[in-house]
Formats: sequence, C-alpha cells, structure tokens
Amino acid sequence: MNQGQTLFAQVMACAPHREFQRCVRRYHGDRGVRRFSCWDHFLTMAFAQLSYRESLRDIEACLGARPEKLYHMGIRSKVSRTTLAVANEKRDWRIYAEFSQVLIREAQQLYAGDSFGVDLAQTVYALDSTTIDLCLSLFPWAPFRRTKAAIKLHTLLDLRGSIPTFIRVTGGLVSDLRLLDELIPEPGSIYVMDRGYTNFARLHRFTRAQASFVIRAKRDLRFRRRYSHPVDRSTGLICDQTIVLSVPLSADGYPDTLRRIRFKDPETGKTLVFLTNNFELPALTITELYRCRWQIEIFFKWIKQHLRIKSFYGTSENAVKTQIWIAISAYLLVAILKKRLDLEQSLYTILQILSVTLFEKVPVEQALSTAGDTSAIALDRNQLPLFDF
Repeated sequence: MNQGQTLFAQVMACAPHREFQRCVRRYHGDRGVRRFSCWDHFLTMAFAQLSYRESLRDIEACLGARPEKLYHMGIRSKVSRTTLAVANEKRDWRIYAEFSQVLIREAQQLYAGDSFGVDLAQTVYALDSTTIDLCLSLFPWAPFRRTKAAIKLHTLLDLRGSIPTFIRVTGGLVSDLRLLDELIPEPGSIYVMDRGYTNFARLHRFTRAQASFVIRAKRDLRFRRRYSHPVDRSTGLICDQTIVLSVPLSADGYPDTLRRIRFKDPETGKTLVFLTNNFELPALTITELYRCRWQIEIFFKWIKQHLRIKSFYGTSENAVKTQIWIAISAYLLVAILKKRLDLEQSLYTILQILSVTLFEKVPVEQALSTAGDTSAIALDRNQLPLFDF
C-alpha cells in the first residue's frame, strides 16, 4: 500500500476521490474557489480529527510546522485559520454528509460477515440519540434550556461492526420520535429501540414494510392478552404473550397483534418488558437483541472520547455539521483501513498510533505491527487528567 506515502495519505487512500468529487459537483462546492478546494478542506479537517487538534490555530500551527509534508499528504494549498474558518462557514455540509454515505456503504459491505453477539442472518440496527451540550450565547440557533444550547445526534447503528448508517444532526429540542418519520424501514431487518421511541402509529410502519422491531414497553401499557406461549423460567423468562392494544388511540395506530415478553435479568435482578412484531425468533433471542442495543451507547461514548465532536472550530450550524460529518468520515476510514488490512488492533489503538505518526513515511502495517493492543484503556479510564486547563 505504501509507495513513499505518509501514513495520513495511506489512510486517506481509502476515501474514493471520484465519489467525493461527485458530491462536490452536486452541491457546487468548488464554484468560485481558486485555492483551498473542498478536498483540501476535507483532508485538513480529517487531519485535525486524527491528530486531536483542539482549535483552528492549533491546526494552522501543526501543519505550518511541516510545510514540506503538505504535498505528500495530498493538501495542495497553504492552510491558514482564516481560510479554514471561511470554509467551515461556507462549504455546504451536505457535501461531507453525502460522502459519508459512500463510506458507510463500503464499511457495511466489509463488516457484513462480522458477529455482534447474536447468531442471526438478518441485519440488526440499534436506534438512539445522544446530546452534545453547547454554549447558548455562541450557538443561539440550537436552543435547549433557558441558559444552555445543545444538538442531538440521532443515529441508526448497524451492530455488525458498529457502523453508523443513518445520522441526523438536530437541535436539542427535537424529539426522538421525529426520526422514525425519516427512517425508511429495510424489509427483513430488525430495529432495536428504547421506550422513548414508543409511538404505535409510527411503529406500524415497520410492520407494513416487513421489518421487525424490538422495543421496551412503557409501564402504563394497556393491552388484552390473546395467547400465552410456554417459556423456560430457568432462563429468566417470565412470560411470552400475544397481545392487542386496548387503548383506542393506540389500537387505531397499531391494529395488528404484538408479542409481549417479560424477562428478569439474572445478573441485575431487574424485570424488563419487551414488545416486538417478530413472532418467529425465540423469546430469549429477543432479550439478547435488546442487550446488544448497548453497543450504540458504547459507540456514543467512544466517539465523544476519541473524536472532536464536543468542542467545535466554528459556531454556525454549517460549521458544526461539517465538523461532525468529517469526524464520522474519519471514523469510517479508519474502520475501513482496519478491515482491508485485517489489522488486529482496536480502533482506539490505531487512532492513538496515527495521532503521533501521521507525517511518517512508513507502511501502515509496519507502524502498527509493534504496538500492543491497549483497548482496555479505552474501556476503563477512571483516572482524571493530571492537568485539566
């Protein structure tokens, strides 16, 4: 893979340049631009993500210290914080969002054969959102509380490989239920959700599209039992029922039968109730699917720790969305690289090594071959930073 290229260039070689240019032309990203093209902008912002740069001044100083390396990294223009700030404000964020979809499709193909803890042939998605707090005076376009702003990342995660297949960046006040209106259910797939997505009219769209869902039931659920299936109580299962909704508004929204599974977790002793429209999978498999939903919580925690999406280089909506989508693209590129080269190291380890070696001209396999896997550090980081300015 390496032909005298920097490690950064080897990572960016996973990005299909022709597809990127199609996205640029679709949104006229380079119209009237003489220097610092959209590709230069993407590479610079991806470098900032991979090297953990904290500000525009930080990016400028780091790249300015090694100007002879810019050409070998693929960046054809001088990078200044003013130019980068203007690009963040003016370049349409949809360019980078659409390009991320290209990378998502490739990553899904590469990780299609991976296991996620449940032996199923169907594609399984987890749906959830996470909130990123912002300063209201700097981000007035994203009000959340009386004195605070925030944005939400609504995410649909393919559990095979933890690939985010659908992302919407909205203000903090936008309800999670609105995402169900934007999703196009994939026939044959399974969607796992928390009870915050309980809206039976919206959930019925999944049934009509021949897709399955697994969701936690709310405590005040009103229903009529049609049939009780036998269960093995030694596994933690309490009941497996076929039900219909009894509240008129809910019954009108979801007129079909549902499956209600009650389960007591042997580890925590907590009793959970699940609803699903899937009557074929064993009841215990349904409970395991919901357990796997926690992968999306781990994904949110991971990207907040290891990508720059909690502090932003610009304050406009366009700048924030641009940074988030390029951060997601950087995550996908490293995931694609890991799979293509069949690397054993975790994403955390790969990112840590890349952060200090991006300028080096060595094969990426060689750079990673002598490093041990420190993924445990990423999972348990209870010690506070020594210096917290």
